[in-house]
Amino acid sequence: FTLFLQSCVSKKEILYMQDLDSYTPSELFYNNSEIQIDDVLKITVGALMPEAAKSYNKNSGEIQQNNSLDIIILEGYLVSQDKTINFPVLGTLSIANKTIVDLEKHLKERLEVGGYLIDPIVTVRLLNAKVTILGEVKMPGTYTFTENNMSFLQALGLAGDLTINGNREDVILIRNVDGIQTASHLNLTSANWLSSPYQNIKPNDVIVVNPNAAMVKSAGFIGNASVVLAMASIILSSIVILTNL
Repeated sequence: FTLFLQSCVSKKEILYMQDLDSYTPSELFYNNSEIQIDDVLKITVGALMPEAAKSYNKNSGEIQQNNSLDIIILEGYLVSQDKTINFPVLGTLSIANKTIVDLEKHLKERLEVGGYLIDPIVTVRLLNAKVTILGEVKMPGTYTFTENNMSFLQALGLAGDLTINGNREDVILIRNVDGIQTASHLNLTSANWLSSPYQNIKPNDVIVVNPNAAMVKSAGFIGNASVVLAMASIILSSIVILTNL
């Protein structure tokens, strides 16, 4: 009976945001992340005269006929190891310390000041934003998303949510911040994390859901010990019964 109780999961360990009623809503943190190495960018340039902007776009007949994300990524601009891209006419451009919005403004300014286009419209999108979710979730893996802002809970939804064996009190989020890899611990049973910078996912984030205590106890050495104790109890009981006959 004691072994059975040790393998149970309490209600407090599996319910999300249990103190939500007492949570004070706060301003949302929207991502405006800097462009990273190996990002693939889709850059579209428009103008009052479309023909004038044609030289600055990589759209081909093939990409217009095939909307597959894989094909679109192949036609995108890959950020090199030195954080540059090779843009038509303008040549090599540095994107170091620039966000998507910064790059849009920079390209627009270069095209205007250089006399290439009059009042151009520049749109930049990140094509290969991804999040990796590992551990005690229904469908672990790496997921690509196109939204500028995806919430942490939406990301977990992509993986089918945590299993009943997931440790909701200590979910690990690994993130690259200014070239330094950081690891943060989130307690999903409390609503406090909603006011943190981790309420939204950033590209290349990694979420790790470790098993809870009950799952750990039922596996490996401890789990085998439980089986041994149970079998020993049955054997001893049988011996006592047989000796009393």
